[in-house]
Amino acid sequence: MIVEAGHFALILAFVFACIQIVVPLIGARRGDDALMDAGRMAALGQFAFILAAFLSLTHAFIVSDFSVAAVAANSHSAKPLLYKISGVWGNHEGSMVLWVLILALFGGAVAGLGNNLPPSLRARVLSVQGMIGAGFLAFILLTSNPFFRVNPAPVDGSGLNPILQDPGLAFHPPFLYLGYVGFSIAFSFAIAALIEGRVDAAWARWVRPWTLAAWCALTLGIALGSWWAYYELGWGGFWFWDPVENASFMPWLAGTALLHSAIVVEKRGALKSWTILLAILTFLLSLMGTFLVRSGVLTSVHAFANDPERGLFILGLLLVATVGGLGLYAMRAPTLKTGGLFAPISREGGLVLNNLLLGTGCATVLIGTLYPLVLDAFGGGKVSVGVPYFTLTFVPLMVPLLVVMGIGPLLAWKRGDLPGVLMRLRAAAMVTGIACLATILLNDGPAFAILGVTLAVWLIMGALTELADRIRLFRGPLSASLSRLIHLPRSAIAMTTAHAAMGITVLGITGSTAWQTERILIMSQGDTTEVAGYALTLEKVAQVPGPNYTAERATLQVAAGGRTITTLYPEKRRFTNPPQITTEAAIRTTLMADLYAVLGDRQEPGAGGQGKAGWTVRIYHNPLVPWIWIGTVIMVLGGLVSLTDRRHRVGAPARAQAPGRPRTA
Repeated sequence: MIVEAGHFALILAFVFACIQIVVPLIGARRGDDALMDAGRMAALGQFAFILAAFLSLTHAFIVSDFSVAAVAANSHSAKPLLYKISGVWGNHEGSMVLWVLILALFGGAVAGLGNNLPPSLRARVLSVQGMIGAGFLAFILLTSNPFFRVNPAPVDGSGLNPILQDPGLAFHPPFLYLGYVGFSIAFSFAIAALIEGRVDAAWARWVRPWTLAAWCALTLGIALGSWWAYYELGWGGFWFWDPVENASFMPWLAGTALLHSAIVVEKRGALKSWTILLAILTFLLSLMGTFLVRSGVLTSVHAFANDPERGLFILGLLLVATVGGLGLYAMRAPTLKTGGLFAPISREGGLVLNNLLLGTGCATVLIGTLYPLVLDAFGGGKVSVGVPYFTLTFVPLMVPLLVVMGIGPLLAWKRGDLPGVLMRLRAAAMVTGIACLATILLNDGPAFAILGVTLAVWLIMGALTELADRIRLFRGPLSASLSRLIHLPRSAIAMTTAHAAMGITVLGITGSTAWQTERILIMSQGDTTEVAGYALTLEKVAQVPGPNYTAERATLQVAAGGRTITTLYPEKRRFTNPPQITTEAAIRTTLMADLYAVLGDRQEPGAGGQGKAGWTVRIYHNPLVPWIWIGTVIMVLGGLVSLTDRRHRVGAPARAQAPGRPRTA
């Protein structure tokens, strides 16, 4: 009965989404407060019913109700509870329920927290959000019913893909969807602004916190996916430019450009048309990612559906959003009033260059991702676009971007003094030069390591210099500087934090890419090998039971300087439901590096007893690799700090007006 109630709740959510489309739009056109307020109630009702449906499906997974087809195909009674719950979104049908739940969550947040928005703008935003919700709810109800029953019900389920049975993958999709779907709010704000024909500083201030919240979630989601791929797939790397990885990276690049462009709209009233276009394109890229992993055009552990009809339905939604959004933009964008003029050398000029480089970088990733698919679709055969393409196209675009990130925040609005800024950066330049020289002298890897370290240190020192300049450090009493630091706007502290964190991430990428040490060998019991100053001895390989698998577990003693410092336990796991073999890397993490071990297949002697018997073991030493995720987490924290800035806080209450005091602007 709970299952049927969940299905009925989805139907009611679709009805509320249709009401949310029509009623507030009419109310905004007529200036009818009651109709516009009804749109808020419809948005909250849609969220409530989708939440009820999601909880119903979660209950079916927890109690192992195998009469539900999605549960039977993606769960098993022997699975740990965490993976029963994550199995809800570890399949196509359930993940789409999570998708529309997050969509309705953002719409409900605008309805419940958007009291500082003009009623007509809020009504139109909710109407556009309702259109997106109605489209995807129709997709679920017509092609992907998560509550479909099977009769007779199987005794047990087929189980979840073992690769997905991991804490990293349990939390990665929800954060990724929060980012993907969260950009729908920026899209809705853009379409609503085009309908109203007005984009101003207030609009930019309203749209920024929603975009920033989605950006933070997507950043964390991508980081979790990268971290999972690093320790779970056993290949020692963190990014492969896989099409599914790119599908999440492209909205991140466009969303980053959108955040910076909205600052120019807010501060100077410029780049209005470009910012609206970015808001539309960012969400369209999110929809494209949804299409790629659900249409069958990609084969990946992340790809859910292989039914072409489902892919065509999502493609139809993508085309409607593209034609509708870009068509409305083409009609209304020329009517938007332009803002103030600015010199090329200015804060605005730096942000424009930021947008151009991020946009071009996004375009190179888009071409590299879609070109093999388009070529194959038109009978051109299968080709692979891999790391060399992205290294030669995307990476060079990021070099000037990182240079400008160190300079731009110090430039003045409207007209900047570049020589003066460079003088203020002389200490940062000296530290960067020392780091560059030290890398040249100590580097025993590729030449690009010198460039990577130089850019990373420049970015960190540039961010710290900008902060020191704001608080007038060393230009007065220390107490005065500390006072200024305490009273700085949180958005300013967040910018410094995010830019410095990007430098930390660049250092991690550089170190782990340029100075990685790899050993692949066959080891028998008692064998010892040396990697990066560590001596690793294989003591044994034993069979161990798991909750729903059996594993071969190696015991590797790690010594350095003649003493044992740790023991690593890499595993090779064999699941039965469904049958699959996975690797579990063993990692010793320090602040400066990871020692990473993977157990491979058992090797038998060749013909005539030739060759060595043992197990294939892969060992990596990855310098600075933890800094990738440390920097990313700090970046997200910076974004969250910015969200607490009262100037950008969603739903910040208006201050009470003192009796008899006139209202001020």
